[in-house]
Amino acid sequence: MAHEGVLALKINPFAPDARRRRLAPVALAAALLPLALAGCVDSDREASAAVESDCPWAPDESITGEVRIAWQTIPNADVVVKDLGLLEACAPKATIKWVQAASGGDVLKYYGSGEVDLGLMGSAPATKSASEPLVDDIDIKVIWIHDVIGDAESLVVRDPGIADVTGLAGKKVAVPFSSTAHYSLLQALAEEGLQAGKDVEVINLAPEQMPAAWQGDEIDAAWVWEPAQSQLIADGGTRILSSADTAELGRPTFDVGTISTAFAAANPAFVDLWARVQDHAVKLIGTDPDAAAESIAVALGVTPDEAKAQSSGLLFLDAATQAGADYLGGKLGEDLFVTAGFLGELGEIDAVAPKVDYAAHVDAGPAQRADR
Repeated sequence: MAHEGVLALKINPFAPDARRRRLAPVALAAALLPLALAGCVDSDREASAAVESDCPWAPDESITGEVRIAWQTIPNADVVVKDLGLLEACAPKATIKWVQAASGGDVLKYYGSGEVDLGLMGSAPATKSASEPLVDDIDIKVIWIHDVIGDAESLVVRDPGIADVTGLAGKKVAVPFSSTAHYSLLQALAEEGLQAGKDVEVINLAPEQMPAAWQGDEIDAAWVWEPAQSQLIADGGTRILSSADTAELGRPTFDVGTISTAFAAANPAFVDLWARVQDHAVKLIGTDPDAAAESIAVALGVTPDEAKAQSSGLLFLDAATQAGADYLGGKLGEDLFVTAGFLGELGEIDAVAPKVDYAAHVDAGPAQRADR
């Protein structure tokens, strides 16, 4: 995934050695503190109070109008942008409306109903949006990679006697449908010859609903991201597989930034500003991890130390890296095509579009222009 000689930010600044984490999930689980999905943050401000920041460069007062952005509680640079109010500071004449979503499936619904202009979603729902038959009212492109998903998205089981995926036979597993976690779970089941709905009961559950279902003995396992993942582990769960493992099998997953093509065509200045602000926040994670962790903590309702631990399962890419051939500049389109093939085999999409369509679904331009 990484190449020698690129900017060090391509390596997650919060993460210990990824292979060591995968070989010792029990040790990692024991190290994590109990987490709450919402609560007090160990900082000088309330979880609901964003800070007012100056724009890192001269603000662009020519940008006006309302921009609606779908976001999720994922410990990456997008929530840093939100918490620091960077878009508001850099486009002071515009109105920025942040719309919270529980999963990428919800973001697709928001696009379909015309409620958002940009949005974070996983690579699986992004793939669905480019697959046949195309939905007329969802015309979006991928313009950013918020993170490459690793141990931050995992399969957690209740029974410590379950050591691998085969132990899920006859069990009830929760996952947010139409998400990267759903895609990874289905792939993991298929690798072991298990079928969702036949061998394993797979139910659709939002991350914030999982802790209660777990405590009520309503589910046996869950594939989910942070902060719900850590709460399940702290509540006695054991991680047995992660998206880092499924990536090694040739199916990596990402959290990506998407945009309405109509909005992008009408607002090129804002699109470039958005990408530049995202790049600034990614670099802040590397240059001032404590400040970035505080912003992530506020967004997720955890402490800064917990925010760092949760971020350690994600790989962050600066604009120059993700604009290259390994990501937005080439391979991401291929990854979406591979994802579509698997989703097609499982009946999650009606048909796989031609490979060229997935390449056309990705636009590296904003990331290229942000690297300045």
